[in-house]
Amino acid sequence: MFLFSFAFLLFSFLLPAVADTARHYTELKFSPVPEVKVPEYTRYQMDNGMIVYLMQDRELPLVSGTALIRTGDRLEPGEKVGLAGLVGEVLRTGGTAKHSGNELNELLEQRAASVETSIDTTVGSANFSSLSEDLNEVFSLFAEVIKEPVFAQEKLALAKTQRRGEIARRNDDPGDIASREFQKLIYGDSSPYARTVEYQTLDNITREDLVSFYQKYFLPSNVILGIVGDFDKSAMRQLIEEKFGNWKPSGVKQEPPIPSASQAKKGGIFMVNQPQLTQSNVLMGHLGGQLNSPDFAALEVLNGVLNGFGGRLFNEVRSRQGLAYSVYGYWSPQFDYPGTFLAGGQTRSDATVPFIKGVLAEIERIRTSAITPAELAYAKESELNSFVFKFQDPSQTLSRLMRYEYYGYPPDFIFRYRKALEATTIEDVQQVAQKYLQPENIVTLVVGNAAEINPPLTSLTPNVTSVDISIPTPKSSNR
Repeated sequence: MFLFSFAFLLFSFLLPAVADTARHYTELKFSPVPEVKVPEYTRYQMDNGMIVYLMQDRELPLVSGTALIRTGDRLEPGEKVGLAGLVGEVLRTGGTAKHSGNELNELLEQRAASVETSIDTTVGSANFSSLSEDLNEVFSLFAEVIKEPVFAQEKLALAKTQRRGEIARRNDDPGDIASREFQKLIYGDSSPYARTVEYQTLDNITREDLVSFYQKYFLPSNVILGIVGDFDKSAMRQLIEEKFGNWKPSGVKQEPPIPSASQAKKGGIFMVNQPQLTQSNVLMGHLGGQLNSPDFAALEVLNGVLNGFGGRLFNEVRSRQGLAYSVYGYWSPQFDYPGTFLAGGQTRSDATVPFIKGVLAEIERIRTSAITPAELAYAKESELNSFVFKFQDPSQTLSRLMRYEYYGYPPDFIFRYRKALEATTIEDVQQVAQKYLQPENIVTLVVGNAAEINPPLTSLTPNVTSVDISIPTPKSSNR
């Protein structure tokens, strides 16, 4: 008992000494953010035209790789929308000349490895990940998938069945409806940047179409391969040569023109009536620009002032006025075609009109009034402080280098951006706000319960256009 009491008294005596060492957070001193350096890497071009990046990372016994293929669903015919996505899926699931899709699954599962493929709007990709000890076997399967796909008919049929299910369910989520229909309003229904897969376009797609699309774009000279992880460089180069050196072009390399983009609807309010909803999903915006704009850094600062926790939209529309569950607004560029300026959020049905007015007011305010020095400092520091996290993993850096090459950007693009960001002034932000934010072109889309929106949308404009989201039935019964 005595020992227990003595220990308690000693512990109590020491507590104030510990408390005395505590300091206010404003008194804490932190070491400077470490200088960001690009890890050492090797880039070379093979005789068949394939470009290769190698970056060692010995921290863990893992190796991963990505192949970027110059293609994209924006290149598929309008009557066969969905073709590129099916190529990207069945490339892997359909198996190869040596292994069926199911055999690939089993072989990879046994090694806790993966090989995946896909095609999105502007690029195709194939990825693998593996333990270092299994690299030769997994990389062989990866090369097979890229070079020797068979596009098995039963796997194509399965993928098309799954797509039909997605079409049938595509109006279940109001957020998905808003995103899809907003893209159509900005780019146009038939634009390769907004068109959607339909039952009929799926019916138009055959296995021969997949083979033809593959042969047109899957050429070694259209591939940028990047590998990062625990490997010996000379052995890795030898393995790549062994698996891809004999891959010869099956056709002539083509440089298809990048589809253009222009704004389809300029201004106006559009409504998707969903009587079952108790809130509104609102999207507002217009056509934007590209990442290589000389004003990109100033636009990112503008994003920091408008968007996010502590941004003007959050502080004013959500916190002060209480008009939103969520609210955002930002300039969203693309690499090689115009992106969008996008604002919006979710709000109560009866707060829909005040919400729209509140967002528009903040857009107008940032156009017509200079931001404060505190806002400038906060936006710049937030972005600059996050810079180091873009390089915390070598695979992030490698991915960035590959994408810069894919889209024709300089390899030091991100460092040029950082310098421009550091140099951005209040005047720069106001200039880009006036130049790039165009209230007269803002398209507003509301997905909600029209009967519960009070005041009605017609209080903003007498012409509110109803958007039809019904799903077209196929013209033929061959499904």
